[in-house]
Amino acid sequence: MTLQSEKWKKDFPILNQVVNDEPLVYLDNAATSQKPTAVLNALDTYYRTSNANVHRGVHTLAERATRQYEDARETVRRFINAKEAAEVLFTRGTTTSLNWLAQSLGEAVIQPGDEIVISYMEHHSNIIPWQQLAKRKQAKLNYIELTEDGHLDMESVRQKITDKTKIVSLTHVSNVLGVINPIKEIADLAHSKNALMVVDGAQAVPHMTVDVKALDADFYAFSGHKMLGPTGIGVLYGKREWLEKIEPVEFGGEMIDFVGLRESTWKELPWKFEAGTPNISGAIGLAEAINYLETIGMDAIMSHEQEIVSYLMPRLLEIEDLTIYGPKDTKDRAGVIAFNIEGIHPHDLATAMDMEGVAVRAGHHCTQPLMNYLSQTATVRASFYLYNTLSDADKFVEALLATKEFFLYGLD
Repeated sequence: MTLQSEKWKKDFPILNQVVNDEPLVYLDNAATSQKPTAVLNALDTYYRTSNANVHRGVHTLAERATRQYEDARETVRRFINAKEAAEVLFTRGTTTSLNWLAQSLGEAVIQPGDEIVISYMEHHSNIIPWQQLAKRKQAKLNYIELTEDGHLDMESVRQKITDKTKIVSLTHVSNVLGVINPIKEIADLAHSKNALMVVDGAQAVPHMTVDVKALDADFYAFSGHKMLGPTGIGVLYGKREWLEKIEPVEFGGEMIDFVGLRESTWKELPWKFEAGTPNISGAIGLAEAINYLETIGMDAIMSHEQEIVSYLMPRLLEIEDLTIYGPKDTKDRAGVIAFNIEGIHPHDLATAMDMEGVAVRAGHHCTQPLMNYLSQTATVRASFYLYNTLSDADKFVEALLATKEFFLYGLD
């Protein structure tokens, strides 16, 4: 697999550069991924040969652009194994998808006194929309607790999901702890209480096989830019029965059937949710990214990332004063490692590692409730993808040790 990753890396031109006089080692993939040449070429080809607005014209370019845009929707449907393309909505990203749900689904199902269940490990985009909904509707927001090693506490899950629960919204993979949550098990529990299951899949879809039908998620959200696609494109999957029941939250051209002076009606699924000119090139680029991922295979990508984490984990655990957050058993985690070194501020550590050519992220990672839960203000995070190699892992450890030595003893 290591030799394969060296081959894959050559498909990403941005990685072939020098940063601060060092070869770039990009380990900020949980924030955004890099783009292969195939995706860059797809975007370039679209704008050079097919640029037009979709669904609105009978001329050749309009029909060509529309066909590519709707083919992209079908590519996404196949990739996540949705029942039909009408269940795939294009959005600006995971944040937009979850906000749409909190506004539209929330209005439809939440009444005063109802309960919404999330967890302490959620990204802000899976917290704040539900906070606002709870305030607006006088509902209660409950948090699932975590075990000592960072998993969801299943006893807490069973306690928090009750007959009063209407929506359960959880991340599939934590962007800090790297833990992979048992979504199907929790979805079954939610459905047994007549609650809906919403999943933030931003950190899952890029790295592992996701089958929305097998998970039995009612809604599943993810972003294109974390899975080799362009920025500004995302997906909201929803079961048809619920997409038909809820109202759109954006209105204007494209999503209408008939507009009168006092009333209007909407198009059928999926277009009733997609007001205005969509991110056409983004959808086409996302489809090309999916084609690239499928050529490699999602199981191979997951195996590769776990190989890197398994290689790194024992070496990191040997470093004095270094604390890793999340499970230490590598079979239980994705390719994300968040850590701190006692006495060194995470931002100082990340800045110093950048001087060694290693790009990692420092901060609260849009998870301030989790940071508070861990009694931390910030962590350093290294996150891996298919184009990272064991050589990258070696360079990461070397830069980490050199940085630690610098802050402890200074320059010789």
